[in-house]
Amino acid sequence: MSASPALDAILARIAAAAQAAGRDPAGIALTAVSKQQPWEAILPVLAGGQKVFGENRVQEAIGRWEGRRDGLELRLIGPLQTNKAREAVGFFDVIETLDRERLALALVEAAGRAGRLPRLYVQVNTGEEDQKAGIAPRDADAFLDRVRGGLGLPVEGLMCIPPADEPPGPHFALLAKIAARNGLAKLSMGMSGDFETAIAFGATSVRVGSALFGDRAAPVA
Repeated sequence: MSASPALDAILARIAAAAQAAGRDPAGIALTAVSKQQPWEAILPVLAGGQKVFGENRVQEAIGRWEGRRDGLELRLIGPLQTNKAREAVGFFDVIETLDRERLALALVEAAGRAGRLPRLYVQVNTGEEDQKAGIAPRDADAFLDRVRGGLGLPVEGLMCIPPADEPPGPHFALLAKIAARNGLAKLSMGMSGDFETAIAFGATSVRVGSALFGDRAAPVA
């Protein structure tokens, strides 16, 4: 019996979506969104062979994964405050939420101190939602030019979270278009409810939480 039937099911859906899009499933990584999950929920997914995990908060991630992360890839997929840049640079393998110059400068400084730099994605706020992090699409080209050329940060891809009340396809298409014209091959897009659509539009990694772990329990008042 599989250690994680839910993981097997998600991987099968990724493979099917890739094949339907004429793509190789091996080119699509699953990021298991472990934020706020109890360790007993994560263990079966680990035992099932999952190696890439996504976290929203630096301190929560350190508390969950410190001493347990050998052989794993940890991705920061939540907004990063500049005062947490040094800790994030020291702990994460990938930071997907670079979205402003002040943060880029903080990452440059932190990388200089740490002697290492995680792989970086720029988050694009494709729906231009006030409550959501990310650079506006119209500003993405200039921002990428500044952080890659001016600051020397080796951005490898883009990330987005479409508005919850809109079809995701146009947002994924927009992100792919911005990436293509800036020579970026990596696209982190798609979550539990829309990752198959994201794969059709070129996602190279999808972020799946509730479909993998189940809904998180509501906090006790």
